[in-house]
Amino acid sequence: MRQRLDYLKESASQTAGPYVHIGLAPGAAGFDIYREELGRDIAGPNAKGQRIRVEGVVIDGMGSPVKDVLLEAWQANADGFYAHPEGGGPVEDGFRGWGRVITDFQTGEWGFDTVKPGPVRARMKLASDVSDRVSTAPDWQGRAERHAPMAPHINLWIVARGINIGLNTRMYFEDEAAANALDPVLSLIEWENRRATLIAHRAGDKDGVPVYRFEIRLQGEGETVFFDV
Repeated sequence: MRQRLDYLKESASQTAGPYVHIGLAPGAAGFDIYREELGRDIAGPNAKGQRIRVEGVVIDGMGSPVKDVLLEAWQANADGFYAHPEGGGPVEDGFRGWGRVITDFQTGEWGFDTVKPGPVRARMKLASDVSDRVSTAPDWQGRAERHAPMAPHINLWIVARGINIGLNTRMYFEDEAAANALDPVLSLIEWENRRATLIAHRAGDKDGVPVYRFEIRLQGEGETVFFDV
């Protein structure tokens, strides 16, 4: 017989969990500080490209949704450039490419609106031996070309109760199979079933906007690949 797991009452001594929202996502904590939270539209109103919505859930080792996750996302624009001095090229006025969302306290669901990012060009000047291997060497099957661009993806970072050191992962798109096959980061993951944990799947449309679904599994079968960065 499966035992019911009841959540313990939160306390102010926690370094992550319900209290982290007061400082980082005050609207969810009932504080009317910002006109809107930082993560509702990651790309900004002037971003060009295909509008999409990304939705998902974080699942623990028991298969239950984690309901107090804070998630940050950052991405390139439709041309593959980041809003950063070293982002590779110009971005449109107002493009942020970064946002912060939290999970619904009842369901554990999270979501944000953005534009689909373009392929990100590999850097020609590499900062470390690791970056050099990622950008220039063929993978274990010899598939990746030298300086192959990274496939369209969104970088994700999460913290939650019990996850005080943030976890880094990536979300790729299932309808970018050709680009995914040459992606220098995906190509370093030997097992196909492990690469599959980084692929978001189409989940229909909402108001004419494509929706992609991405589940982040912390432990157990289908555990998501996380990166040490």
